[in-house]
Amino acid sequence: MLVPKYIYLTKGKGEHKEKLASFELALRAAGIASQNLVHVSSIFPPDCLLINRQKGESMLVPGQILFCVMARNETNESHRLISSSIGLALPTDRTLHGYLSEHKGYGQSAKVSGDYAEDLAAEMLASTLGIDFDVDQSWDEKKQVFRMSGQIVKTSEITQTAVGPKDGKWVTAVAAAVMIMEWLEEDGN
Repeated sequence: MLVPKYIYLTKGKGEHKEKLASFELALRAAGIASQNLVHVSSIFPPDCLLINRQKGESMLVPGQILFCVMARNETNESHRLISSSIGLALPTDRTLHGYLSEHKGYGQSAKVSGDYAEDLAAEMLASTLGIDFDVDQSWDEKKQVFRMSGQIVKTSEITQTAVGPKDGKWVTAVAAAVMIMEWLEEDGN
Protein backbone atom coordinates (compact mmCIF):
# COMPACT_ATOMS: atom_id res chain seq x y z
CA MET A 1 0.00 0.00 0.00
CA LEU A 2 1.08 3.58 -0.59
CA VAL A 3 1.12 5.88 2.44
CA PRO A 4 2.43 9.46 2.42
CA LYS A 5 5.44 9.78 4.70
CA TYR A 6 5.90 13.51 4.09
CA ILE A 7 3.62 16.35 3.00
CA TYR A 8 4.55 19.87 2.07
CA LEU A 9 2.52 22.91 1.04
CA THR A 10 3.23 24.91 -2.09
CA LYS A 11 1.62 27.56 -4.28
CA GLY A 12 2.08 29.36 -7.58
CA LYS A 13 0.45 31.50 -10.24
CA GLY A 14 0.84 31.74 -13.97
CA GLU A 15 -0.34 34.07 -16.70
CA HIS A 16 -0.65 33.31 -20.42
CA LYS A 17 -2.95 33.93 -23.39
CA GLU A 18 -3.91 30.22 -23.27
CA LYS A 19 -5.77 28.81 -20.26
CA LEU A 20 -3.81 25.53 -20.16
CA ALA A 21 -0.48 27.33 -20.48
CA SER A 22 -1.37 29.59 -17.53
CA PHE A 23 -2.01 26.44 -15.48
CA GLU A 24 1.35 25.00 -16.55
CA LEU A 25 3.10 28.22 -15.49
CA ALA A 26 1.32 28.13 -12.12
CA LEU A 27 2.53 24.55 -11.62
CA ARG A 28 6.07 25.64 -12.51
CA ALA A 29 5.88 28.43 -9.94
CA ALA A 30 4.67 25.86 -7.39
CA GLY A 31 7.56 23.54 -8.31
CA ILE A 32 5.42 20.60 -9.44
CA ALA A 33 5.17 20.98 -13.21
CA SER A 34 7.53 18.12 -14.10
CA GLN A 35 5.57 15.48 -12.19
CA ASN A 36 2.42 13.56 -13.13
CA LEU A 37 -0.15 14.86 -10.67
CA VAL A 38 -2.91 12.73 -9.19
CA HIS A 39 -5.53 14.62 -7.21
CA VAL A 40 -6.64 12.93 -4.01
CA SER A 41 -9.04 13.74 -1.19
CA SER A 42 -8.29 15.42 2.07
CA ILE A 43 -6.75 13.08 4.66
CA PHE A 44 -3.42 13.92 6.32
CA PRO A 45 -2.20 10.41 7.28
CA PRO A 46 -1.26 9.39 10.83
CA ASP A 47 2.45 9.79 11.60
CA CYS A 48 3.04 11.72 8.36
CA LEU A 49 5.50 14.60 8.70
CA LEU A 50 4.83 18.14 7.49
CA ILE A 51 8.05 19.38 5.87
CA ASN A 52 9.05 22.60 4.12
CA ARG A 53 8.81 23.08 0.38
CA GLN A 54 12.57 23.07 -0.18
CA LYS A 55 13.02 19.68 1.47
CA GLY A 56 9.98 18.28 -0.36
CA GLU A 57 11.13 19.47 -3.77
CA SER A 58 14.52 17.85 -3.20
CA MET A 59 12.74 14.48 -3.02
CA LEU A 60 10.95 14.84 -6.37
CA VAL A 61 11.95 13.19 -9.64
CA PRO A 62 10.74 14.39 -13.06
CA GLY A 63 7.97 12.19 -14.39
CA GLN A 64 7.07 10.58 -11.08
CA ILE A 65 3.46 10.01 -10.09
CA LEU A 66 2.78 12.64 -7.44
CA PHE A 67 -0.30 12.64 -5.26
CA CYS A 68 -1.63 15.98 -4.05
CA VAL A 69 -4.62 17.83 -2.70
CA MET A 70 -4.93 20.82 -5.00
CA ALA A 71 -7.00 23.98 -5.18
CA ARG A 72 -7.03 25.56 -8.66
CA ASN A 73 -8.73 28.73 -9.82
CA GLU A 74 -8.44 30.66 -13.05
CA THR A 75 -9.89 33.67 -14.82
CA ASN A 76 -9.49 35.81 -17.90
CA GLU A 77 -11.85 38.45 -16.52
CA SER A 78 -10.02 41.77 -16.19
CA HIS A 79 -9.42 42.87 -12.58
CA ARG A 80 -11.10 39.73 -11.17
CA LEU A 81 -9.49 38.68 -7.86
CA ILE A 82 -9.19 34.91 -7.46
CA SER A 83 -7.66 32.73 -4.78
CA SER A 84 -6.73 29.10 -4.20
CA SER A 85 -6.15 27.86 -0.66
CA ILE A 86 -5.24 24.66 1.15
CA GLY A 87 -6.13 24.38 4.83
CA LEU A 88 -4.50 21.97 7.29
CA ALA A 89 -5.53 20.67 10.71
CA LEU A 90 -3.50 18.12 12.68
CA PRO A 91 -4.55 16.30 15.84
CA THR A 92 -2.41 16.32 18.98
CA ASP A 93 -2.39 12.50 18.83
CA ARG A 94 -0.37 11.92 15.64
CA THR A 95 -1.49 8.28 15.47
CA LEU A 96 -4.81 9.76 14.27
CA HIS A 97 -5.33 11.32 10.84
CA GLY A 98 -5.68 15.03 10.20
CA TYR A 99 -7.44 16.93 7.44
CA LEU A 100 -6.57 19.00 4.41
CA SER A 101 -9.13 21.20 2.69
CA GLU A 102 -9.15 22.97 -0.63
CA HIS A 103 -10.94 26.22 -1.37
CA LYS A 104 -11.15 28.51 -4.36
CA GLY A 105 -12.48 32.01 -3.89
CA TYR A 106 -13.60 34.96 -5.97
CA GLY A 107 -13.10 38.47 -4.66
CA GLN A 108 -11.45 37.14 -1.49
CA SER A 109 -8.15 38.39 -0.12
CA ALA A 110 -5.45 35.87 0.73
CA LYS A 111 -6.34 36.21 4.43
CA VAL A 112 -10.07 35.61 3.92
CA SER A 113 -9.53 32.66 1.57
CA GLY A 114 -6.79 31.15 3.74
CA ASP A 115 -8.78 31.54 6.96
CA TYR A 116 -11.76 29.87 5.28
CA ALA A 117 -9.68 26.86 4.17
CA GLU A 118 -7.99 26.57 7.58
CA ASP A 119 -11.37 26.81 9.32
CA LEU A 120 -12.83 24.11 7.06
CA ALA A 121 -9.98 21.68 7.77
CA ALA A 122 -10.24 22.36 11.52
CA GLU A 123 -14.01 21.84 11.49
CA MET A 124 -13.65 18.49 9.69
CA LEU A 125 -11.06 17.36 12.23
CA ALA A 126 -13.07 18.69 15.17
CA SER A 127 -16.19 16.81 14.09
CA THR A 128 -14.14 13.60 13.76
CA LEU A 129 -12.68 14.09 17.24
CA GLY A 130 -16.08 14.89 18.78
CA ILE A 131 -15.17 18.49 19.69
CA ASP A 132 -18.33 20.53 20.20
CA PHE A 133 -18.32 23.94 18.52
CA ASP A 134 -20.80 26.43 17.11
CA VAL A 135 -20.54 26.63 13.32
CA ASP A 136 -21.69 30.26 13.48
CA GLN A 137 -18.79 31.35 15.70
CA SER A 138 -16.02 33.45 14.23
CA TRP A 139 -12.80 31.65 13.24
CA ASP A 140 -10.96 33.19 16.21
CA GLU A 141 -13.65 31.90 18.62
CA LYS A 142 -13.52 28.43 17.08
CA LYS A 143 -9.73 28.43 17.26
CA GLN A 144 -9.99 29.01 21.00
CA VAL A 145 -12.41 26.07 21.37
CA PHE A 146 -10.07 23.84 19.37
CA ARG A 147 -7.02 24.90 21.40
CA MET A 148 -8.82 24.50 24.72
CA SER A 149 -9.88 20.97 23.79
CA GLY A 150 -6.19 20.00 23.59
CA GLN A 151 -7.00 17.68 20.69
CA ILE A 152 -5.94 19.89 17.76
CA VAL A 153 -2.26 20.77 17.81
CA LYS A 154 -1.80 22.67 14.55
CA THR A 155 -3.81 24.48 11.94
CA SER A 156 -2.32 26.24 8.96
CA GLU A 157 -3.01 27.32 5.40
CA ILE A 158 -1.33 28.32 2.17
CA THR A 159 -2.98 30.66 -0.32
CA GLN A 160 -2.20 31.98 -3.78
CA THR A 161 -4.10 34.98 -5.12
CA ALA A 162 -4.09 36.48 -8.59
CA VAL A 163 -5.85 39.29 -10.44
CA GLY A 164 -7.23 38.92 -13.94
CA PRO A 165 -4.99 40.77 -16.42
CA LYS A 166 -6.30 43.82 -18.29
CA ASP A 167 -5.39 42.31 -21.67
CA GLY A 168 -7.69 39.26 -21.55
CA LYS A 169 -4.95 36.75 -20.77
CA TRP A 170 -5.65 33.86 -18.44
CA VAL A 171 -4.27 33.76 -14.92
CA THR A 172 -4.26 30.60 -12.79
CA ALA A 173 -3.67 30.33 -9.05
CA VAL A 174 -2.83 26.97 -7.48
CA ALA A 175 -2.19 25.81 -3.93
CA ALA A 176 -1.31 22.21 -3.13
CA ALA A 177 -0.46 19.78 -0.37
CA VAL A 178 2.10 17.51 -2.02
CA MET A 179 2.44 13.93 -0.76
CA ILE A 180 5.78 12.12 -0.79
CA MET A 181 5.05 8.39 -0.64
CA GLU A 182 6.59 5.49 1.17
CA TRP A 183 5.86 1.98 -0.03
CA LEU A 184 4.65 -0.34 2.74
CA GLU A 185 4.09 -4.05 2.35
CA GLU A 186 0.76 -5.35 3.61
CA ASP A 187 2.40 -6.69 6.79
CA GLY A 188 3.73 -3.16 7.57
CA ASN A 189 7.33 -3.67 6.32
